[in-house]
Amino acid sequence: MKNALITGANKGIGFETAKQLLENGYFVFIGSRNLENGKAAVQKLHEAGFENAEAIQLDVTDMASVENAKLEIGNKIEILDVLINNAGINGGFPQAALEASAEAFHNVMDTNLYGVVRVTQAFIDMLKKSNEPRIVNVSSSGCSLTLHCDPSWKYYSHKAAVYTASKAAMNMYTINLAYELRDSPFRINAVCPGFVATDFNGHRGTGTVEEGAMRIAKYAMIGPEGPTGKFVSEEHNPETGETPW
Repeated sequence: MKNALITGANKGIGFETAKQLLENGYFVFIGSRNLENGKAAVQKLHEAGFENAEAIQLDVTDMASVENAKLEIGNKIEILDVLINNAGINGGFPQAALEASAEAFHNVMDTNLYGVVRVTQAFIDMLKKSNEPRIVNVSSSGCSLTLHCDPSWKYYSHKAAVYTASKAAMNMYTINLAYELRDSPFRINAVCPGFVATDFNGHRGTGTVEEGAMRIAKYAMIGPEGPTGKFVSEEHNPETGETPW
C-alpha cells in the first residue's frame, strides 16, 4: 500500500483528492491546520467506507507544526510515496497591484510558497525512500505569465496581484525542484485543478471538486514514463494539459 500526505485536505479539493486516492488503494494522511476539522473529515471518509485515512495536525505556516507532523507520520511509516501541497489561501479580494500591501503579499506567500517549501523539505527524505515518489504542487492557470499577457484569454481581466504572484513563485520552485531531482524516480509537477466551485472562491467556480481532484490525483499516480517539471491545466489544454508558464 502506498502512502500519501495531502495538506489542507479536510475539505474541498483536498478532501476529494484524498477520497480518490483512497479509492485507488492508498493510505492517506489528511493534513489539516485545525486537527478537529481533520478528524471530522476522516470520520466522513470512514463513514463512506474508507478506513485507510488518518488526520494529522499540519499548519504549513508553522515550522514547528510541520516538524511535529513529520515526526508523527515518521513514527507510523518509513516511506512516503506522494506529497500533495494543496493548502493555499487567496488573500481576499480585490488585489490591485497599487493598493495591496507588502504585508498582504507576505501573508499569502507564507502559505502558498513558503508553506510548500517547508513541507517539501521536511518530507523529502521519506519521499526519497519510495520507488515512485510523486509531488504535486496545486497551482492555477491564473498564475500563467503568458496567459495573463494575452487579451484573448478568457480570464485575462481576472487580475489578482497577490494570489497570482504567490502561485507563479510556487511554479518556479516546482521547476527548480524537478531539475534538482531530474536524475531520480521523482515526478514533480504543478497542477491546476481548474476553476472549481469551492469555499476558496465563494463557490463561483464552474467545475466540480470531483473534476478538480481527478486532475490532481492523476499526476499523483502517474507512472515512471510520466512528465516532470511541467505546468499542467487540463481545463486550459484538454488535449495534453501542458500550459505556458
